[in-house]
Amino acid sequence: MSVELDEVYRFLAVSEPFSHLPEETLRALPATMGITYVRRGETVFAPGDVNDTLYIIRSGAIDVVGEDNMLLDRREAGLNFGYSTLVGEPESQYLMQAVEDSVLLLLPRETFAQLLADHPDLERFFQSASRRVRAAADEVKDNGAADVLRAPVRAVASERELVSLASTASIAEAAQAMDAAKVSCVVIDPAGETPGILTDRDLRSRVVAKQVDTNQPVSTVMTSPVRSIQEDALVFEAMLVFSELGINHLPIENRTGIVGVLTAGDIMRLLQTDPMFMAADVERSSLEELAGAYQRAAAVAVRFFDRGASAAQTQRLLTSIADAVARRLFALGVEKLGEPPVPVAFVAVGSQARGEMGPASDQDNAFVLSDSYDESAHGEYFAKLAEFICQGLGNAGQALCPGDMMASNPDWRMTQTEWNRTFHGWVTAPDPNALLHAQVFFDFRPIAGSGEGWEEMALNVRKNASVSAQGSRRLHTHLAALATFREPPIGFFRGLVVERSGEYADTLDIKRGGTAAVVQMARLYAMTAGVDEVETPARLRGAAGDSVSARGAEDLLGAYEYLSNLAMQHQAAQVRAGQPPNYRIDPKQLPTRDRAALRDAFGVIKSLQNALANKYPTRAV
Repeated sequence: MSVELDEVYRFLAVSEPFSHLPEETLRALPATMGITYVRRGETVFAPGDVNDTLYIIRSGAIDVVGEDNMLLDRREAGLNFGYSTLVGEPESQYLMQAVEDSVLLLLPRETFAQLLADHPDLERFFQSASRRVRAAADEVKDNGAADVLRAPVRAVASERELVSLASTASIAEAAQAMDAAKVSCVVIDPAGETPGILTDRDLRSRVVAKQVDTNQPVSTVMTSPVRSIQEDALVFEAMLVFSELGINHLPIENRTGIVGVLTAGDIMRLLQTDPMFMAADVERSSLEELAGAYQRAAAVAVRFFDRGASAAQTQRLLTSIADAVARRLFALGVEKLGEPPVPVAFVAVGSQARGEMGPASDQDNAFVLSDSYDESAHGEYFAKLAEFICQGLGNAGQALCPGDMMASNPDWRMTQTEWNRTFHGWVTAPDPNALLHAQVFFDFRPIAGSGEGWEEMALNVRKNASVSAQGSRRLHTHLAALATFREPPIGFFRGLVVERSGEYADTLDIKRGGTAAVVQMARLYAMTAGVDEVETPARLRGAAGDSVSARGAEDLLGAYEYLSNLAMQHQAAQVRAGQPPNYRIDPKQLPTRDRAALRDAFGVIKSLQNALANKYPTRAV
């Protein structure tokens, strides 16, 4: 191999995606390539030009320019361009122009096509930026698919035969059937319209403890309707149901009815070292035992992530445990202070409301009080209850909100009517402070409460807020300004932008202009489309084709999933190392492919931010 060809070989060997080619293929590639030199300002090809070459930048930089002379990207040494015309229409949609004197390696169409045919993995790299983001996200999600967390429940449930009885059977007959089969539950009318379940715990608490006549029909003490799970659902989903409800038996069903029962023991046998039911344990903990519970939950979540769970699944797990801690603190507060004098709902807002908590999440919460609330008569009670819960959450490891958006702040203890009035004010005449609150409190989910209709009371507040916000163009414009204010950390000209000095030198914040920007945009899209969802992915899917294009929603979802997984990888490593988790990532520590995917993800977000800025006159806000 000549000196020139050897130099090209060594360059390709450290450039994506060629570095993944087999040695023999990589060494033969330079001989098929050409080389050219372009001066600064020179056009390589323009919109409408037919291009049959993949250009690999040996040195220099090339601008990718779209319609209206908008700079879409700046490619630097080691990157490439022109692939869109090789995998799609041959006419270019973009202007490719040198912004520095540049040396370009030329790979002809025929050689490029043969490479893709021989090495299908290369095709993913040469898709559009948004499609590569989606592929990266899918790749992370598919990692560890054989893990037990991703197995269907039918694969891990005990093979013992389902024990069932008719609802007319007596309690004694049910107990005898369970004893004979050596099982801890019996299913009643499994193929009926309203099946039920009776467990050994039910026999203790509902029959023996209350001295119920065992000759009565089993229907008088069974649980019905019963919570069940589809047989093709994942073990992870079943685990969340166990944690949420604090139960030990979960009927499995298909289209014919209930066909089996998954027990807590079935999963515990598979994951004996993991506190799978930490949320259920929390529900029985004392105040002292709750200390540090959120940090322990983060450690549990990291183990699930390491076993192959996605960031979204890990966030759901962590949120479910945080919910359980809050419910337990509410109950302990009521035990200490007595029953609330009027109905009250404790609501989570922000990331906890969306089910998207990470190890670094703090607390955001509020009280919704019945309209019968009287400040002079009841104010002191609810101030004490709120302080008990919020301080308890802080001691559990869920940091106090820096902005004081907590129920311990009297501003966030309001009656149902006051909440409706507050949301109406945010919608009709938003000011800067109100907007900061609105972007948090429009994520609103009740998780604990007391008194008749407490949950419905809180849900009505959220529903009224959503209905009034849908038609408020003024609010939409203000929220669009917020959604576009925090831009992704990518430079106007090239590369990823990092902090230059200080504590976080050489790092970038993956949340500020990344995941947080997507959350803000998804909230706005859902609001304008009238989508009553709280989770970010559900908002994007619900708004697709309405307030945002189907392609835009898909691209944003891919970017969000990729960034969320990258953030969780970073925080998992910090938790394992005993460090406080954050969102500051050093891109130099990432593999080249991840750096490219990170640029793509930020590029997708920036593109959708530009679209929002064009749709709403944000600069006038």
